[in-house]
Amino acid sequence: MTLKAVLCGCGAMAHGWMRALAMQPDLARSVTIVGLVDLDVAVARSLAEAFGLSDVEIGNDLEAVLEKTNADILFDVVIPAARQPVVAAGLKHGCHVLSEKPMAASLDEARQLVRLAEEAGRIHAVVQNRRFISGVRRMRRFVESGAIGDLSGIHCDFFLAPHFGGFREAMDNVLLLDMAIHTFDAARFVSGRQPQSVYCVETNPAGSWYAHGASANAVFRFSDEVVFTYRGSWCAEGRRTSWESSWRLVGSKGMLTWDGEESFDATVAGDEPGLLRGHRTVDVPDAPHEQETHGHASVIAGFLESIGSGRPPETAGFDNIKSLAMVFGAIESAKTGQPVAIQA
Repeated sequence: MTLKAVLCGCGAMAHGWMRALAMQPDLARSVTIVGLVDLDVAVARSLAEAFGLSDVEIGNDLEAVLEKTNADILFDVVIPAARQPVVAAGLKHGCHVLSEKPMAASLDEARQLVRLAEEAGRIHAVVQNRRFISGVRRMRRFVESGAIGDLSGIHCDFFLAPHFGGFREAMDNVLLLDMAIHTFDAARFVSGRQPQSVYCVETNPAGSWYAHGASANAVFRFSDEVVFTYRGSWCAEGRRTSWESSWRLVGSKGMLTWDGEESFDATVAGDEPGLLRGHRTVDVPDAPHEQETHGHASVIAGFLESIGSGRPPETAGFDNIKSLAMVFGAIESAKTGQPVAIQA
């Protein structure tokens, strides 16, 4: 079965969506783009030309394009401030909706979208593509194996200095809202625990080219007494970390480190005499399902599989709202200077 899709928001990020669809033959066969929507119709036409879409409805009125195309799916690639009415329109027209992250511009809007999807009987999911990479899937499998015992801590460092230009450099809380959510969501996935509270310090360091909040330091309390710490900056010039952060998982029997790229190091307690007992190395198995390691394409594949099976996708809105709640909890803590309980 081929599903008809409308893509709304045809700027630079939409090119990544289109490439993800094209890179997997199964996806290309399963989805036909029948409509492109953008406030600037010329941008939509440019996207159509770039990907050879000749028989496609183009416009700046989402509801009109949805009506004309009778689409099954809405791909939502608009800026966060525009997300709520776009997703609501898609659900009203009977579409399943896959959204760019963050899920919404506020928790209240996110809760509204969860309710609208439930009322419409449609799937609404979020592109948390960075949990669908080999390193993150390998960490999850390793934690579940019990190789380092009971998990007690997850510690992530993120230090880069990208000069994006555009909307990001004008955003409030830019690191927490636009980027840190990837690491927050991955930490929740890897640990298998739920966030309960957060204390966060957010700054905009000297030399920052962002309007607000280019750096954040947060401590989360997860269920089962697991602690997750995040140290990050988007204006840290010099030797960078990976875009996926640098990770250290601490358990009752040992530790796992991952540089966010290719290097894993897993060790458990040794048996040397004296103050420090040393350590011994253990293997880190491959990701259990290779098809779940293709980032954006894997998210889309899971979304389409859910439409066919009726089972909720891994990044369904009613679950992804918990990762968004981590972000807004951190923002609130930074504003108030107090720990904040996380309530999705």
